[in-house]
Formats: sequence, structure tokens, C-alpha cells
Amino acid sequence: MKNNQFNKNLLICGDNLKALDDLKKQRIKADLIYLDPPFFSNRHYEVVWGDEAEVRSFKDRWAGGIHVYIEWMKERIKKMAEVLKDSGSFYLHCDPHASHHLKIMLDNVLGHQNFRSEIHWQRTSSHSDSKKWPNIHDTIFYYARERATWNPQYLAHSPEYVSKFYRYKDDRGVYRHDHIIRSASMGPRPNLAYEYKGYTPKWGWRMLRDKVEVLDNDNRIAWSKTGRPYLKRYLHEQKGTMVSSLWTDIPPVSPHATERLGYPTQKPEALLERIIKASTNKNDLILDPFCGCGTAMAVAHKLNRKWIGIDISPTAISLIEKRLDKLGAIKRKDFDSIGMPTTITELKALEPFEFQNWVINEMRAKQSKKLVADMGLNGYYDKTIFTEEAGIQVKQSEKVGRNVVDNFETALRRGKYKMGFIVAFSFTKGTHEETARVKGKGLDIKLIRVEDLLLGKIKI
Repeated sequence: MKNNQFNKNLLICGDNLKALDDLKKQRIKADLIYLDPPFFSNRHYEVVWGDEAEVRSFKDRWAGGIHVYIEWMKERIKKMAEVLKDSGSFYLHCDPHASHHLKIMLDNVLGHQNFRSEIHWQRTSSHSDSKKWPNIHDTIFYYARERATWNPQYLAHSPEYVSKFYRYKDDRGVYRHDHIIRSASMGPRPNLAYEYKGYTPKWGWRMLRDKVEVLDNDNRIAWSKTGRPYLKRYLHEQKGTMVSSLWTDIPPVSPHATERLGYPTQKPEALLERIIKASTNKNDLILDPFCGCGTAMAVAHKLNRKWIGIDISPTAISLIEKRLDKLGAIKRKDFDSIGMPTTITELKALEPFEFQNWVINEMRAKQSKKLVADMGLNGYYDKTIFTEEAGIQVKQSEKVGRNVVDNFETALRRGKYKMGFIVAFSFTKGTHEETARVKGKGLDIKLIRVEDLLLGKIKI
């Protein structure tokens, strides 16, 4: 597939090493690669996120230390470089734990001559730390090749700047004085040394006479009390202050933000919007090889860019699909998803949390708010589905036995549920007998095989 034939956005569930190899074989190359990989922060956390149907386990720990982490990253960066256009841009988001190690590796892989900027994003306000200067920023390394797209980004001038420099006003608006005559440091220009309205600058004007006349006729030249001319620079006509490598104006995703998904390392859309606008144009292709909760994909969609997102977690891909759906992006029309588990063998191979999420999603239920089974419950239905609330227990095992039903019965009665579901790969005869006994006591426990759920035979 030639790159200019890439016309449908793509979510890939799987190891990005293999996915990047596949993109290379298809001759797909990106205009921009942005990655926010696992940090080397020695943290481990598990969270309920999204619409309460998902749990994720995040591990930023690396057995073997920093060198193992850097080698792990290096292998992937090399693959990314192979699918980046000669005119492409590359952004790597990291924190201070490993940024200095990553910079050396990036110089070696991408070429030190292609390094453009080290961006510092202030992600939080200052906080107390008894043993060191508090770390309040992340680092974003920006590399670009010779013909890379570059669209400078601007911020509105601060009120302090405006009050200090934009001190004049006329019918057109607020303005400041700018130079229209040459300074001594610029040297003389004989062809620009002319008299205009009785004024002849020593070193000449900065433009030809006909241009000065046009500006003056348009009331864009101001004359001081001493008779010195200035060019009027109107505030509303200026782009603002060019964004530098220190970004302090983009706050992190707040607990109440509409874009918040609960993902612990979620980056604000404004951050990705700045990067994407600066380094791409409409219809350019953006690649995020660690797409997580899909912020890059969401922003790319809003800005009319093409995109590819890769993540090893089926949960992440499922959440991104929902996020895109809310933006009006239709699966199989606007984008495809590939690599999601579709067989019993693949489901058995999933991590426990991933399997649990798959089941809860397929059953259109909600995740237990606790990160471990809540009294034996992994999920539940509220009264919007059934007349009574119902509990769900997920077992990633074969031949679930009678004792599971007994324990589940206890959990349901403790939670005052009238109904429950146990989902597993298979059940013993005793399990069916036990659910019949329990039903006789007013508690309806239904047994659901994963295969039936996979084949769409279960209708909730």
C-alpha cells in the first residue's frame, strides 16, 4: 500500500513492534509520530476508568533497571524511524526519571542533527518536597528532518504586555509604535533616503516611498510630537507571542474536565492540539504507537488528520472506539480496528484484568468500583437493565464447580441482589445442580459460557 492510498484510520491492538513491522511492509509512513510511552517511574497502579466498564493495571517498573528500559525503548524507536517520512516530525513525551538517558538514545537512533527542541510542559503547580526541588514538568523531545512541516503557534499577549506596549488607540483599535525608519546599526540605503512630509531620516526609510504613502493614506503612520514617524501595529492584527519551548499555559486534565476518562497518565487535548497543528497539515498522517486512551486519535479526528493508534491493551482499544464514537467517528466507515481477541484461545491468553474487562464490556454491564472483587462481584447491572440490580462474577477458568456458586450466592445475598451471572469457559454438572437449588430459594443465578458470549448467543 502506498502512503498516499492510506484513506481509513486504524486502531491496532497488539505489540507495537509487530504492528510497526506490518506498517513498514505496507509502505505506510507517518508525517508525525507522537508517543507517550510507559515512564521509568517505579510506580504500579490499578484504576477503574472510562465508563466504569474497564479496569487497567499500569506498571512503570522495569526489572533490570534503567538500561533494560532504554534498550526496550530503543528497539521500538528504531522501528518508528522506519515508518517516519523524510519530511516527518517525532515527539517523545517522558518525565525526569529517564529523560537524560532517552535523549542520548534518541540522538543515536534519530540523529543528533535532527534534534530541534526540548519542550518542558508544566503539568502541575509547585508542591512541597522535603529532599529535592519538586518536579513539576514533563519533557517532550522534538526531532524533525530537513523538510518537516513547521507551523509556528502563538499565544495571545498577556494583559501586562498589552498595557505596557499597546498604549495608543484610534478608531481602528489599540496599537503600538513600531519602527518605520532605519537605525544606525542597519546602515544607510541610498535608494531609501528620501524626504517625506518634510522628514528625511538619517539612515533612510525601511521601505520605498510608494509603500509609505499607501500606509499613510490608510492612517497607519503615527507622528510623534517631535515629528518622528512610526508604524502603527494594531493589537487585533497581530498573531500574538510565539510559543517557546516552555509550556506553562496548558493545565493537566482536571477531575471535572469533560475529556477526562480516568486514565492516570491522560494528557490534555490542548497539548496534542498544539503539537499536531505545529507539525502537520490537514490530511497528514499521525501515528501514536502507545495510544493509551486515544487523545492523539481524538484530536487528530477533530483537526481532519489521518491517524493510526497502536496499543497492546484490548481495553484501551475498546475505550478509544467509544471515545471516537462520541465524536461522530463511525467504526468500519471512518476507522477500522484490528487485532482484538476473537477466539477462545486469544481470550484465555489475556491478562486477568483484560479478560474481565472483555466480559463486562460484552455483557454491557458496569465494573465493580473496587479494584478487587467486591464481595465476589466483578461487575453489576443497575436497575436500568433489569427491574432489580444483578451481580456478575467472572472466572477465567474451565469447569467452574459447585463451590463457586455457593460463594457467589453468599455474596449476592449480602449485597441484597435477586439475580446474578457467572461467566466462565465451562461449568461442571454440579454447578448446574447448585444453581437450580439456589433458584428454589428465590435467587436466580445464570451460568454463561464465554464461547456463547463470543458468538453473540447471549442477549441481555
